[in-house]
Amino acid sequence: MIEIDGSLGEGGGQVLRSALTLAVMTGQPMRITNIRARRKKPGLQAQHLAAVNAAAAISGAEVEGAHLGASELRFQPGAVRPGDYRFDIGTAGAASLVLQTIFLPLGLAAGPSEVTIIGGTHVPWSPCFHYLDLQWLPFMHRIGFDTTLELLLAGFYPQGNGQIRARIEPIKTIAPLDLPERGGLKGIRGISAVANLDMSIAERQRKRALNRLQGRHNRIDIELLDLPARAKGTCLLLQAEFKRSSACYFGLGALGKRAEQVADEACLWLEKFLATNGAVDEYLADQLLLPLAFAEGPSEYRTAKVTPHLLTNAEIIRMFDVATIEIEDDSGKSGLVRITPGSKKP
Repeated sequence: MIEIDGSLGEGGGQVLRSALTLAVMTGQPMRITNIRARRKKPGLQAQHLAAVNAAAAISGAEVEGAHLGASELRFQPGAVRPGDYRFDIGTAGAASLVLQTIFLPLGLAAGPSEVTIIGGTHVPWSPCFHYLDLQWLPFMHRIGFDTTLELLLAGFYPQGNGQIRARIEPIKTIAPLDLPERGGLKGIRGISAVANLDMSIAERQRKRALNRLQGRHNRIDIELLDLPARAKGTCLLLQAEFKRSSACYFGLGALGKRAEQVADEACLWLEKFLATNGAVDEYLADQLLLPLAFAEGPSEYRTAKVTPHLLTNAEIIRMFDVATIEIEDDSGKSGLVRITPGSKKP
């Protein structure tokens, strides 16, 4: 049994989610203590419990300690079982993070799967649905996955109640990724979206972003969207498209937060990225580690920023002995990530 201290590194939910994915992928049982020890509300919260239950469901795992507030969990997986699954987080917890916990093993399973997750689709501290669809998913396709995503209902914080659906076709192998540089900027595209609010708010978000990004490139296109949802919310997402890669950032609305501030947040993050030599944004850099640890060959890419999240994720992967990971550890700055898969295959 692999023993994991959940206070490792940044000590958040990523330790748990990566450990669950790796346990299911390798068939190795694990015990994790001090779950989310460095968070204001430590232990399993609804979103993390949903990830545990999802990982257990797809692998027929034996689980001890899966309850709200738990600081310790034992997880012994069985064989991965493709099929149709539905998971309800019950809060505005991030549906995207639950999906990413089970995506890799289902992608390499013996048959197709359809997964519906109910929860938050556009919430703080996690990739929103449109980030998944426009940034994460194309890179998954690039390394060989065959998956489609659908937004059934948008779910904003604090209400949640959003729904996403993933259709995951099985693949045999994962291709490595070689991306040490991004190439020239081809343009910037974006989405300014509202749910149950006047479209003038989306127009204000777009106008602010266009004014702020003026001069960055002669092709800047931001689409207006009216999202189906049960509650109110706004989002502005920007994606810089380069010759070899892309980077994506977004801002979210909140009660009392002006549309211009939402746009400013997304623009600020994108501007910071453009000032680096990163090939991918720091969020995607983190999300690429797990699938590339099981690729058919070594991978290399340059992240815009070496984050504690990235370093912690790499450390969990090393514990399962599936890949060698080297990161130019200059925290807060861009760095090259090298991943050499080992001999352990799912």
